[in-house]
Amino acid sequence: MRNTKVLGILLFFLIGSQFHVKAQNTYQIPQDVKRILFLGNSITYSGQYVSYIDAYFTLQYPDREFEIINVGLPSETVSGLSEPGHADGKFPRPDLHERLDRILTKVKPDLVFACYGMNDGIYLPFDESRFQKYRDGILWLNNEVEESGASIVHITPPIYDERMGEAYANVLDIYADWLISKRYSDQWKVIDLHWPMRKYLEDMRLTNDNYVLAKDGVHPNDTGHWIMAKQLLLYLGEEQVSKANGMEEVVSQFRNGKEILKLVEEGQRIMKDAWLTSIGHNRPGMNVGLPLKEAKGKSEMLEKEIRNLLE
Repeated sequence: MRNTKVLGILLFFLIGSQFHVKAQNTYQIPQDVKRILFLGNSITYSGQYVSYIDAYFTLQYPDREFEIINVGLPSETVSGLSEPGHADGKFPRPDLHERLDRILTKVKPDLVFACYGMNDGIYLPFDESRFQKYRDGILWLNNEVEESGASIVHITPPIYDERMGEAYANVLDIYADWLISKRYSDQWKVIDLHWPMRKYLEDMRLTNDNYVLAKDGVHPNDTGHWIMAKQLLLYLGEEQVSKANGMEEVVSQFRNGKEILKLVEEGQRIMKDAWLTSIGHNRPGMNVGLPLKEAKGKSEMLEKEIRNLLE
C-alpha cells in the first residue's frame, strides 16, 4: 500500500510537470516596495542571479531605487533536516527556523523571494516523511513572512543533474511540482525555474552530450544563474529578456551597462557578508562581513559611481 501511494504521488507530479514550462504567471512589483530580500541556500549566497536582478532593475528602472538584500546561507534547509555526517561530521545543516525571525526583524523587507529545496531532501531518494518536512517548512516560511507584513514569492529549486544521481533529481522534480501546485490551491506567487532549467539542459545535450549547467550537479554556472534570473524577470513581466542568451547581452543594451553590472556585483558581495554577520547564523566557515554601518558606507560609494554612470 505504501509503495502504491508513493507511486501515485510520483505519477501525479511527473505527468503534470510536462506542462509547467509554459505555465508561468506574472507579477508586478507594487510601487511602494523598496526593500527586497532574497532567502536561500548556497546557490542564493553565490548570488549571481541576485546580482543580475539587481543590475537589471538598476538599469531598467533607475528611479525605483530598489534595495536588494541577499542573505542566502550555504547548506541551509527550510525542512530542518540534515544527513548523517554532513560536512564530514563537522556541523549539521543550518536550519532557517533558527534565524528567520532575526532576518525579518533586522531587514524589514517589503518583498521576499525564497528559494529552497535543493538541500531539503538531503540528497537521498524520495521519502514521504522528508517531503512532509519540506512542505511544513515552506508553509511555516510563508506564514512567518506574511505575518511580518511583507509579501513573499516562492522559487522552485534549481535542478539536480540526473547524471549525478537520478533518484535525487526526481526528488527535486516532485518538490518543484508541489510548490507550483500552490499557485492554484492557495494562490501563492510561485516562480518556476526548475523545469525551464531542466528543459534547457536536455536541449543542450541533444547536440553536446557532455554539456553541464553545474559541474557538481548542484551549483549552477553563470549560464545556470542567468536562466534563474531570466525566469524571475519574465515572471515580473520583463518580456524583453525572453530572447536574451545571457546577462552580458542584456546589459550591453544600456549605456555603461557592463560597468554598472560589475559595480552591482561588488556591492552585493560586500553587503551579503555584512548582513549575514550582523544577523547571525550557525554555519561555520563563512566570511566575516564588515560591520553593517561600514559596509553600507562602501555600498553608498558604489551607488554614487553607478548613479554617475546612469546620467
